[in-house]
Amino acid sequence: MPARILIVEDSPLITEAYLILIGAAGYEVEAAASVAEAVERATVMPVDLMLLDLTLPDGNGLEILDALRKRGSLPRATIAMTGHNDSASRQRCLEAGCADVLLKPVPIGELIRHIQRHLQ
Repeated sequence: MPARILIVEDSPLITEAYLILIGAAGYEVEAAASVAEAVERATVMPVDLMLLDLTLPDGNGLEILDALRKRGSLPRATIAMTGHNDSASRQRCLEAGCADVLLKPVPIGELIRHIQRHLQ
């Protein structure tokens, strides 16, 4: 059974591209566009890996990790994706439990390599 990946991203264009390209790499993918939707999806059907945008319409993406931790539904790995290229943002992500932090825009080949590495 393929690994399940939850893409948490509020841009429909980016989400659609990731759904197609990551799905073509052999993963089962679904998407959420908000903190609330991501928490609900990951709680109802646990995921192996979460690709996490930090800036969402209803809050900070890191809030999802806190909520899932309390529910016992954390994915095996979370990769944060951010446009903030500073060490403080990176540190916050790592302290919240992210396995990796990638700077947007992330080339798809690089993203797939990170996904594969964290799902080994």
